[in-house]
Amino acid sequence: AINHHRNLTMKFRPCIDLHSGQVKQIVGSTLSDDKQNALTATQSSVEAENFSTDKPASDFAVMYKDDGLTGGHVIMLGPGNQDAAKSALEAYPQGLQIGGGITSSNASEWLSYGASHVIVTSFVFHNGQIDFDRLNGLVDQIGKD
Repeated sequence: AINHHRNLTMKFRPCIDLHSGQVKQIVGSTLSDDKQNALTATQSSVEAENFSTDKPASDFAVMYKDDGLTGGHVIMLGPGNQDAAKSALEAYPQGLQIGGGITSSNASEWLSYGASHVIVTSFVFHNGQIDFDRLNGLVDQIGKD
């Protein structure tokens, strides 16, 4: 048998998923909310979760920082996560990306809180197509990197 994986290395990329201000791991496709208005929606529900904790997001960020883990992200799943997300970014400046409700109107703000990058999937995709006007406007505002 040929070992096709012998020269591959794996890198762990940490994630902090936030739902209603709490760190959670939800079961795939169980979040129901207004995805187009993730930061302004008034409610979001999770039908099933794998993990939930009262430990603040900043504690996880500090742990990732202390362990030298890079390339991770904080994802805001619905409304009510801004304070927890800010605390994580401030605890690990330039060590985490941020996603969930990021638009051209708030991307610079999230970078100022310490995000290394912004994740803007919903903002730049409409009906399965890239909205190049939005994408180029965002690049003009904050740059590609």
